[in-house]
Amino acid sequence: MYEIRRSNERGLADHGWLKSFHTFSFADYFDPEHVEFGPLRVINEDRVQAGAGFGTHAHRDMEIISYVLAGALAHKDSMGNGSTIRPGDVQRMSAGSGVWHSEFNPSPSEPVHFLQIWIQPAKRNIEPSYEEKRFAPEEKRGRLRLILSPDRADGSLLIHQDARVYAGLFTGNERAYLEVAPGRRVYLHVARGALTANGAALGAGDALKITDGAPLALKDGRDAEVLVFDLPGDAR
Repeated sequence: MYEIRRSNERGLADHGWLKSFHTFSFADYFDPEHVEFGPLRVINEDRVQAGAGFGTHAHRDMEIISYVLAGALAHKDSMGNGSTIRPGDVQRMSAGSGVWHSEFNPSPSEPVHFLQIWIQPAKRNIEPSYEEKRFAPEEKRGRLRLILSPDRADGSLLIHQDARVYAGLFTGNERAYLEVAPGRRVYLHVARGALTANGAALGAGDALKITDGAPLALKDGRDAEVLVFDLPGDAR
């Protein structure tokens, strides 16, 4: 069994300096049918204008992942970290017992386009931590590259949840297949381009939920970039 969520069904917040599409209920957008999917709580597709950003604010008990699609995103936090990530970089911040951070677009002329993802941790009140890593395009070309896991498998970043996140780039005849273990679920998000997933044609911003343990099969990509979340628990 699977369910498609189309891009235009998402919530939208347009603040001028920020345009954000919300896959799940967030801020002023609330949809009781789309609050979360297991521990996956947020996928916000954000576009931030040049020189703008999110001022210093607090988080706790959340795994926060930033994935840049275009431009650059600068980060500073109360743990003393400061860096700028670009396409290919993946950033993970575990807010744990509490952390302050800011995110802004350092470019004087170009917008930044990125995904901000929140995953609820398996344990609360852990010590905050931060890491980032670059995954080159050739690592993701025509395959699903593991980028986050609870055990750092295959050089992935650590996440404090029984979840695995994959990134892939697909075009032409490139294909990928992901087995889904019993009792788990999968969420596919198309970050850009288009492809076919389990026979369904999906475009940028579209998503596919798998809740019955069926495998995920990807093909017919047209400059597609995807994120795939392998998640625990009963379907919601």
